[in-house]
Amino acid sequence: MRLARAALVALALSFALPSARADDWPQWIGPQRDAVWREKGILDRFPKDGPKKLWNYEIGAGYAGPAVASGRVFVHDRVLDKGEKNPRYPFTRASTKGKERLLCLDSTSGKLLWMKEYDCAYKDVAYPSGPRATPTVDGDLVYTLGAMGDLQCRKVKDGELVWEKNLMKEYRAPVAQWGYSAHPLIDGDNLITLVGRNPVVVALDKKTGKQKWKALTLEGGDVGYCPPMIYTFGKKRHLIIWHPESVNGLDPATGERLWTHDWTIKANLTIPTPRKVGDDKLFLTSFYNGAQLLQIEGDEPKVVWKSEPGKNRPLGEHPQNTDKLHSIMVTPSIKGGHVYGVDSYGELRCLDLKDGKRVWTDLTATGTNKKEERWANAFIIEHGDRYFLFNEKGELIIARLSPKGYDEIGRAKLLEATYPLTPQRKVLWSHPAFANKCIFARNDEEVVCYSLAAQK
Repeated sequence: MRLARAALVALALSFALPSARADDWPQWIGPQRDAVWREKGILDRFPKDGPKKLWNYEIGAGYAGPAVASGRVFVHDRVLDKGEKNPRYPFTRASTKGKERLLCLDSTSGKLLWMKEYDCAYKDVAYPSGPRATPTVDGDLVYTLGAMGDLQCRKVKDGELVWEKNLMKEYRAPVAQWGYSAHPLIDGDNLITLVGRNPVVVALDKKTGKQKWKALTLEGGDVGYCPPMIYTFGKKRHLIIWHPESVNGLDPATGERLWTHDWTIKANLTIPTPRKVGDDKLFLTSFYNGAQLLQIEGDEPKVVWKSEPGKNRPLGEHPQNTDKLHSIMVTPSIKGGHVYGVDSYGELRCLDLKDGKRVWTDLTATGTNKKEERWANAFIIEHGDRYFLFNEKGELIIARLSPKGYDEIGRAKLLEATYPLTPQRKVLWSHPAFANKCIFARNDEEVVCYSLAAQK
């Protein structure tokens, strides 16, 4: 019986995840889409002079993290047309002319193998530096989603275009304030992606781009930025679609709605990836609204706990008005009955999953010199009994996170922060990839590879 159950789990994973070698990082937050790095033979501490840089390659701007598969690195960026400039303040919803590009590099040497580009004018988009979604590699095909809805499928070997469509034009979708940002999901023969207000989500044949199904509608506002995820609850696979009006569970094969939990999110900030907890629970967090833990059963999820205003304290994004976790973009980590995530002003927090109560907070990891900084960020990747954290200053940190607190083992500067959030503050908000015993990271000027292999 146990073997049969294990076989069913393995079969479900094979449908939900792109095909990849164990040491690849072929999509958003890793091969199993769970922000866990499983490679062995990784260093315990940084060398005295930091990890060894293996190579770097000059690129354009963007937030899309690199993907690594089959000895290749895929980077999605953007270059402005001659004479064009991005606005001084990134909050401005700007219109600029330029080209989005997909670069394919050799993962060992950093040599450019091929590069494909297409005209892409940004219209009414804030933070208009470049693409947001990490490329997705599935076998011999690679998929990209640009900030203006350009969805493309290309051959890994040479970049030949297999199919393409513009989601905004095809589905008459309004552009979201921060553009298309939700990382597409490969599920069996389907590619699942957010679209807009009507429909919210579609499944396309991954080899042809033909629509298989569409689902959900919005009354208004943006579609949000949360990546589609598939989790199994009660022996049934649930496609989780979290948009600014509700959290939804769909049948990933048909798009049929299994359940809906209404939750109106301020400023359309559905960004952090939802995380499964145990066998039947789902954890979500948002910048203004805070966190919720849902129990998924039947057609009506139950709220286990959620962020609430306190006595003489409104519920808001500032730390003094937060009671649990208010993440802007970081995918939280779930381990040992606790959640670890970065709060609204850069606090790394630990919550007890039983009741959502805060266990501790620490400002060390985000690189802000232990000062509160709005939107301060550090991506969190689990590796064995410790974590790798990559913060907005371009620092890689090795640390242990436990209910006892934050225990930093070491940190090393890998990249410069290049994006001017304000005249006084530059940030790096691109998630790195971990593969081949290396870290692959990018800013708006270069992509780099550093060895993280254990010293022999």
